[in-house]
Amino acid sequence: MSKVGCALAALVGCCLATAAFGETYVPGQQVEKDFRGFVEPFLTTHCNDCHGKDFPEADLTLEGLGPVDEVNADVWTRVWAQVALKEMPPKEEEQPEVIARLQFADWIVAQLKGVLKDKGGFEAQLDPNKGNFVDHDLLFGPLPEGIQLRPTSSPARIWRVTPQEHITRLNELINTEPGFDPQKPGLRTHGDAVPTNHGGELKLYFGVDRITKWQGGTVAYATAVKSVPAVLSSARAHGLENYPDFYSVNSAEATQILGMADDILRYMAHGPLSIAEPYQISDDTKAVMQKWDGDIRGLPTSLVYNTQVVRPLTPVKDLLEAEEVDSTQLQAAVDYVFQAVTFRPPTKQESQAYVQIAQQSIDKLGQEDGAILGLSAIFLDRDALFRPELATSGKPDEHGRVMLQDWELGMAVNHALRYIQPDETLQSAIVEGRLRTKEDVRREVERMLADDSIRKPRVLQFFRDYFDYDLGGYICKDAKALGDTGAGGGNAHYSAMFDATASTDRLIELILAEDQDVLKRLLTTEKIVATPGDKVYYGTRRTQPDIAASLKQEKEALAAWLEEHPNGKAADFKKRNKTNHKVEVAELSGPKIFARVSRRSFGAGSMKPERILATAPEGERLGILTQPSWLVSHSDAMDNHAIRRGRWIRERLLGGGIPDVPITVDAMLPDEPNNTLRERMRVTRESYCRTCHEKMDPLGLPFEMFNHAGLHRTTELGQPVDTSGEIIDSGDPNLDGKVDNAIDLIKKLSESERVEQVFVRHAFRFWMGRNETLNDAPVLQAADQAYQESGGSMKALLTSLLTSDAFLYRTRDETDAPQ
Repeated sequence: MSKVGCALAALVGCCLATAAFGETYVPGQQVEKDFRGFVEPFLTTHCNDCHGKDFPEADLTLEGLGPVDEVNADVWTRVWAQVALKEMPPKEEEQPEVIARLQFADWIVAQLKGVLKDKGGFEAQLDPNKGNFVDHDLLFGPLPEGIQLRPTSSPARIWRVTPQEHITRLNELINTEPGFDPQKPGLRTHGDAVPTNHGGELKLYFGVDRITKWQGGTVAYATAVKSVPAVLSSARAHGLENYPDFYSVNSAEATQILGMADDILRYMAHGPLSIAEPYQISDDTKAVMQKWDGDIRGLPTSLVYNTQVVRPLTPVKDLLEAEEVDSTQLQAAVDYVFQAVTFRPPTKQESQAYVQIAQQSIDKLGQEDGAILGLSAIFLDRDALFRPELATSGKPDEHGRVMLQDWELGMAVNHALRYIQPDETLQSAIVEGRLRTKEDVRREVERMLADDSIRKPRVLQFFRDYFDYDLGGYICKDAKALGDTGAGGGNAHYSAMFDATASTDRLIELILAEDQDVLKRLLTTEKIVATPGDKVYYGTRRTQPDIAASLKQEKEALAAWLEEHPNGKAADFKKRNKTNHKVEVAELSGPKIFARVSRRSFGAGSMKPERILATAPEGERLGILTQPSWLVSHSDAMDNHAIRRGRWIRERLLGGGIPDVPITVDAMLPDEPNNTLRERMRVTRESYCRTCHEKMDPLGLPFEMFNHAGLHRTTELGQPVDTSGEIIDSGDPNLDGKVDNAIDLIKKLSESERVEQVFVRHAFRFWMGRNETLNDAPVLQAADQAYQESGGSMKALLTSLLTSDAFLYRTRDETDAPQ
């Protein structure tokens, strides 16, 4: 930089320091700064030296960058990310004052929101992947002088229900799930989420609890059974997904929901008669089979249903079976359906409105079709698809916050843990006015958390979203690449991955049941829940010499067998002695346990303990991050995905942030089948990519001790596999340093207080449905303290979060407030 440039920088630096000195910064308050007086000097002082006209870093020049507009919005977005993450200016350069950096980042966001308001908007700061853009040290450490926090709250909003919640809610109308059995913990029971089927599809099934026989195999069965898929969209990718800002219901989904409602209401009234011929409903299976006309596999007529009535019997059945429409029965049906799909009783006005709609439909279409159409409208009620937290009643406090009340508060508490209606105790508290204070909420939360019969699928969903271990069955693998791993090929592998997800679910539940050092145990447990097929996935991929030795051993055994059985055939021997020569299978043993899985698409469902609680092979596995479910979820079609694994650790455990990849970057590794993944990743160490990748790649490469099907390995392409890595710039100097492999890495991370705090931040995001702000620092610190003082209890953490101001209070737009 020239002497004049240095002098200018010094001058504007003084101006900035003077401007920041003595100022009060209130997070969330509009920054009263302009471009010429504040932003331009900031750029000149801290950014232009590296991003000037000549040879700019990362090919990003800020020379002549003016105020935010539609043309330069992308550049300003990149600047915002770099400044918020404290990547710009570089750490070796003089840093701006904390308040100046915060004001600068806030100014950019406000300008982008205004400029892009009619161009799709700017909402990047709301994305959960950007939650770590808030400085971790400011959230959990002392605040610099001049930062003044406001009592926190969340915005008034409505949440669209998730696909899992919606299907579980509808399932309550047509299927009766078994009650909780304390003698069979882990067995799927009433209140648990409806799980995906054997193919990973989330569907609502009709009548499977009464099917006793079918023609053909499992594929034919699955095709013949009446089912409807989840309709509501999902933004599912790696990470948290259930933020209110993400979702709405479009017209196509509304049309599909009406179709689902028709099917559900008819089944509520008539049971299997609504989906099958009368002769198919019989306890005389053979008599029905005699009526099968040839090959009808996959057709609805290929099923036999018993005569036992097991579905819920409701006022809808009474209404549609009545000879004439009775106003009392119509009212009862409307009120029942409304509460079943909205989880609250209708108001008098709501009830009258839907009765009128149903009556008008009956008058035009006749009793059954009219009643079905009229009742179907309730499935599109706002509260059937959304959960409001509008806080329209109640007086704002001095900070403009309104505490949720009555049904809104009760539904918020219920939704935090459950997918089905509030139980009688919670409903009574709502109706009787005993859910008005923080202590009232604490009482109900602690009660529900302590009662195992109250199923809490939202807690398990948090761990799915946080760890991202439930995607393995959806990673489409190249057949040859998968075969080379030693794992099962074709559909067997995908089925194994969906089973692996259920196994990890159950392991998490077992750790949650003990409720001590939850995060540390999840990261370091040596226990696994395994199916019979997991002996391959928890095995070790053999080296080429070991494969040759295994083949030789089989050949010798075959020769000996043929000598003993002169008339025998080699094929018979191999069929009886199946050997996977590519894998040294794991020796797994332990007690049998239930897992919360479904066989809904295969009859009435599995009621047997099909898994064991075993110990992973010593020195090869440690915690969830080394289980096949997590490893495969963080792989791709051909190989491991060290970058994705490293980014997961950087963001979910260390609380770091990674800016979005610029659109100009070709984010592809070279296709070099004769080189290892580490060798192909040399391109990420080039200067343009290094700044971000040095924080991800060394965290993901230690997992090269496993192949992309999740099997342990010691070699790659015939050479000893390199599993070394490094923790760089973690935010905790005690963590930084080299690691030998994934187990070494995990052990270091599991001892870190910072990792625990980042876990608390993600729990906050999941249960609050938004990113944290600096105003939430007291909530986060209290939750972390509750977790620590309780010995790492998830229940204590949840109780703290669900009784916090961020959960209880809403800030509404006063233009919408009642007059």
